[in-house]
Amino acid sequence: MSLKLVIDTNIFISAALSSKGAPAELVQEALAHHRLVFSQPTFDEMRTRLFRPKFDRYISLELRERLLHDLNASAVWVDIDESAVYCRDRDDDKFIETALKAQAQYLVSGDNDFLELVSLPTLQIISAKQAISVLGA
Repeated sequence: MSLKLVIDTNIFISAALSSKGAPAELVQEALAHHRLVFSQPTFDEMRTRLFRPKFDRYISLELRERLLHDLNASAVWVDIDESAVYCRDRDDDKFIETALKAQAQYLVSGDNDFLELVSLPTLQIISAKQAISVLGA
């Protein structure tokens, strides 16, 4: 069964930097069997962070551009209203709003601001390791 997933920026960056570990395994499983969901604010955050100079020695600009292109082309896109407050870190609210708007089943993150949140009735917030287990990767 194909599920809608919102994945936090840090998991995508971890997966891009290393092909081993839970983030990479999760992203590969998500791309192969599920539907990734983005809003413009969540995608913009990933683009901005992925192109930080500190990653230059780990991943080429060409690979980063190809990754963003492929994610953009394969994603489910939603428009969000960034006025709702869910997290201690307001910058994280856009991920929850994106997931809720898309009616995604999961928001995957390693950020404790998400993982410590009180559950939302229609959205499960889980870690990359939990997601691998749930998705059967």
